Amino acid sequence: MLTPWGDFAVCDAHVHFFSPAFFARLAAESGQTVAETGRTLDWRIPPSCENLAASWKRELDDYSVAKAALIASIPGDEDSVAAAVQLHPERFWGFFMANPVAPDGVERVQKALAGGRMQGVCLFPAMHRYPVADPRVRPVFEAAAAHPGAIVFVHCGVLTVGVRRKLGLASRFDMRYSNPLDLHAVAMEFPSVNFVIPHFGAGHFRETLMLCDLCPNVYLDTSSSNSWMRYQPGGLDLTDVFRQALEVAGPRRLLFGSDSSFFPRGWHAQIFQAQIQTLCAMEISAEHASLILGGNLQRLLAR
Repeated sequence: MLTPWGDFAVCDAHVHFFSPAFFARLAAESGQTVAETGRTLDWRIPPSCENLAASWKRELDDYSVAKAALIASIPGDEDSVAAAVQLHPERFWGFFMANPVAPDGVERVQKALAGGRMQGVCLFPAMHRYPVADPRVRPVFEAAAAHPGAIVFVHCGVLTVGVRRKLGLASRFDMRYSNPLDLHAVAMEFPSVNFVIPHFGAGHFRETLMLCDLCPNVYLDTSSSNSWMRYQPGGLDLTDVFRQALEVAGPRRLLFGSDSSFFPRGWHAQIFQAQIQTLCAMEISAEHASLILGGNLQRLLAR
């Protein structure tokens, strides 16, 4: 992609793969048909995983994005993303949401990582209501450690799921399990595992920076509008966030992400442009921009 710093590979660390199974789950919860759910949301429902993979590939082509991490966004849907990765391994990495305290949660993680197409295990402790240091979660970290090139993504801070709100579905999350400092002991115990915290910690920015300072295997993804900034005493803007993150974590541990999700909107170019403008205003070097916008993710997921 041609950027203000030159032409280099831009890679997206955070794209949700809203598969047919994802919409079927939502429809079942809301008491609607899948078609009714699509009309309520005003979103396009993909007829198949293959069709959705083709749509995302076209989006990446249209915006000259080299590669993206696709996230299966309900537990148990890892096969949907695996199918997309199988079709376009040069364009997609496979990430998947896991619930390690579900009866088959750990087994699914082990199977998905062993299959070779999935590299990112995405944990949502507040959503599934468990401490990240719970002994039941330990096998997830052991599985990641056994597969070089695998990462563990841990959502911390404020967690809202807009699609559920639009459908009038409750989100019974427990914020007691959202503090990034809870990951400290785990990250120290598993130094060969790389951990990613999205959205700069989503409101736990100070705690996230503390964790990054203590644990060199913790990375930050820059995705979404970062509306959590309104919670910060005295206020923050995106320039403040990037500047502090760079001071603590450095340019080699920031991963550009868009938090793209549904069609017809497709790839969230506005998020990308806002971050580009911020980095330009900071007069960041071309080398550091290339790392943040794609080089770090490529290195992290290299096998």
